[in-house]
Amino acid sequence: MTTTVEAIYEQGVLRLMEPISLPDGTRVEVIIIGSTPIPEDRTPADILATIAALPLEGNGEEFSGRDHDKILYGNQGAR
Repeated sequence: MTTTVEAIYEQGVLRLMEPISLPDGTRVEVIIIGSTPIPEDRTPADILATIAALPLEGNGEEFSGRDHDKILYGNQGAR
């Protein structure tokens, strides 16, 4: 059985965010995958504005979206 639940680590204890249905004494294996929370002062609109401000093409990089077909299909381009 595999179940994914979120937890918060506080004072040396993992506290589950939602209850799970396991009998007391059940041994489980825990894999920790940390997540980086979004700073509370950033709204979704702020994040979208940051994305919108990104350049459409690289600044002087050899590869760009224009080279997509050339990379995939060679100098002849897509057929």
